[in-house]
Amino acid sequence: MPGTSFRLAAYAVCVEDGRVLLARHVPADGESNWTLPGGRVEHGEDPFDAVIREVAEETGCEAAVERLLGVDSRLIPAAERAVPGGGDHQNVGVFYGVRITGGTLRPEPGGAVAESVWTPLPDVAALRRSSLVDVGLALARTRPPTGHVATVPVGGLVQH
Repeated sequence: MPGTSFRLAAYAVCVEDGRVLLARHVPADGESNWTLPGGRVEHGEDPFDAVIREVAEETGCEAAVERLLGVDSRLIPAAERAVPGGGDHQNVGVFYGVRITGGTLRPEPGGAVAESVWTPLPDVAALRRSSLVDVGLALARTRPPTGHVATVPVGGLVQH
């Protein structure tokens, strides 16, 4: 279908002592929002390896994958995208429960992540954030046997 796009991504859900590790993403042409460390799986790359790489690139920390939490497939209609003239976009996210094993939090050098912060879980609801945060936390909390979480409503503080 013309004008459509697809992205396979891997995301880290790092929950420790009642806090979650979030990254503040600052796009070149929009408002910042909070998201999970993670991103695009490169051609030929295993999502397992991609999530470890993405955590290191975006946060400066070393990570170990503890478990696969689930997979989320989200279709973003063209009308809800910020890309003028762009079509529908499908994002397939592979979510992993990850533990930080070393390193020091820092901004992403030359990238879009301005900072990474351990955020108390009760404070997440008040943040302008990606729906990926809610999906990842739901998967970590419920650990559904199928690895599938119900659709997260988008709007208000929750963004695509």
